[in-house]
Amino acid sequence: MPPRMQSRSVSNTLLPYLTSTSSSSSSLSSIPSLSSTSSQCLSRQFSATAAPQAQTKLRRQMFEWLNNEGSIFKHHVPGETNYLTRLKQRGNEGSETPRPFPNNQHFISEPILSEELRNEVYNRVVEQKKSVRVVSVELGIDMKRIAAVVRLVELENRQRAQGKPLALPYARAVHEMVPTTPLAEKGERQTYHEPINDLPAHPLTGSQIFYPVPESRSFNRVEAGRVFSGAPAMEHSEAAEISHPSDLAEKIMEDPNSIGWVGKGANARQILQPADVRIPHPHLVAQERDRLAHPNERLAVADLQSKRLERQDALEKERRERLQARREKKTTIVSPEDSRFNYRIKDTIYTTETTGVDGRGSKATGRRYGVPHRDRTRGEVKVPTRVEA
Repeated sequence: MPPRMQSRSVSNTLLPYLTSTSSSSSSLSSIPSLSSTSSQCLSRQFSATAAPQAQTKLRRQMFEWLNNEGSIFKHHVPGETNYLTRLKQRGNEGSETPRPFPNNQHFISEPILSEELRNEVYNRVVEQKKSVRVVSVELGIDMKRIAAVVRLVELENRQRAQGKPLALPYARAVHEMVPTTPLAEKGERQTYHEPINDLPAHPLTGSQIFYPVPESRSFNRVEAGRVFSGAPAMEHSEAAEISHPSDLAEKIMEDPNSIGWVGKGANARQILQPADVRIPHPHLVAQERDRLAHPNERLAVADLQSKRLERQDALEKERRERLQARREKKTTIVSPEDSRFNYRIKDTIYTTETTGVDGRGSKATGRRYGVPHRDRTRGEVKVPTRVEA
């Protein structure tokens, strides 16, 4: 057999003549070595391997299922989900499961906000000037989702004002094919869209600590948070003032700086607070306590809750105004003539407390300017060593 490179060169030169007249083919057949070489090359280049029998069988079964039992999924019914579990629900009228995959019972299709509920969120926050916290409790929607809805509707209104088209047909199709949370009628109770008081996992609670406590000492969640943070135990007089961990919520609400700190410099962190304080809506715990203490006084409990929310909103508004006034006091705005820019000049204090010993303190202004980055320094730890919660 000729060498591999030689056979490839000969076959390439003879390819244009393989489809010519019969005379040329007969002349080629007189040379057995060249004809066998070209046929081998053609078989290598243009070979077609037959598909396995199993793959053909599976494809046939798939198309048989799509034409018979699966034909109901070609067109969805408006207002209903188009999940495979519809096949099992034919005998059970009215029962709708949120699991789209029959073989994965752990995956649940979560509902989305309906168009009416989304507009109601925007109306209460922007038009009625209600706080995000109050709207979250009234409609059962997480505060982060409410903020995202307000930003999204603002963006849609801006695009409409600019004459830009919106993907409304796509939005309508999505709302018809996935479960949605509708807006309750006037006088009816609103269905909660999602849990609004979920507690995020704090990194300090991931470790297991064996902490012996004498039987004569009361050890609650407030003390447990101090143990996880590595803070010293509370004084007896301070601990006696706390009858329930939720009592700290109102105190921290009035003065957020009342939370103690442990550590120094960049390693300083706040003392871990109990779950009654760290949840998004700590006032709901106080409402439940009032409800248990006065089970037959619903109006009185509702009045206490409304006053508590009004007080909390007033404190937050006052705190924001105070921070804004402090920020404006430290900032000098310079507006040059015939200029499109405003320059904001802040007074900075460079001391050892702000810049640190090495000049790279976490509280310094512009601490990275003029200082080379240490990302490429040998031996530096370049992965995060902790996660701020």
